[in-house]
Amino acid sequence: MDKKIKMASRHLNFFYGNFKALTEIDLNFNENEVTALIGPSGCGKSTFLRCLNRMNDLIPISRVEGRILLENEDIYAPTVDVVSLRSRIGMVFQKPNPFPKSIFENIAYGLKVNGVKDKAIIQQTVEQTLKQSALWDEVKDRLNESALGLSGGQQQRLCIARALAVAPEVLLMDEPCSALDPIATQKIEELIHQLKARYTIIIVTHNMQQAARVSDITAFFYLGRLIEVNVTDSLFTRPKLKQTEDYITGRFG
Repeated sequence: MDKKIKMASRHLNFFYGNFKALTEIDLNFNENEVTALIGPSGCGKSTFLRCLNRMNDLIPISRVEGRILLENEDIYAPTVDVVSLRSRIGMVFQKPNPFPKSIFENIAYGLKVNGVKDKAIIQQTVEQTLKQSALWDEVKDRLNESALGLSGGQQQRLCIARALAVAPEVLLMDEPCSALDPIATQKIEELIHQLKARYTIIIVTHNMQQAARVSDITAFFYLGRLIEVNVTDSLFTRPKLKQTEDYITGRFG
């Protein structure tokens, strides 16, 4: 059965001022799959990820050419409302960044901003997303305590719950485990496996083993170009290009 394409980039070029950071990126993201973006530092993978929910719009000298499609709609079309786009495409950052509010309010905040006033719906969503992010059992008795009192791994799962609260279709993760210890990392990886049943997930990772463990598809970036993309198992065991092989075997990067 053919997978349904949820998101795609077409002839994407990205510039910081005169510097061309991405060149002609064509990449599909299938529904209910995890795609890992790998490559050495500075290769453009995080820049590309930030193009997918228009985070780079916040950089005044940046410019995009080409198209990024979500359900066949160009997210860079002038008619697109960026705020509602970002609720459809959630983002989890490298370092956990909970708001200096209670655990409950961290999740309720996005709902309130989106105009949800019904307390029962807010309560239900907080519980549901904390369960989805495998955090409920750890925090259900301390929802009114500050989120800043949680461990790093718990904070990151809270940030995932916060992203899920506004019912996104796609979840972007920019090195979500790089600041975490191995046990917290394992919990996030197990969570990614569970979440792909509901979401399309795109993860940037420096960790090759992590890419191999969590993703269905892996895309290898180098110097702002997409070098090779394939089913994860094939890319790691039978890379088509020597450059890919050199990177995944640790000869450079």
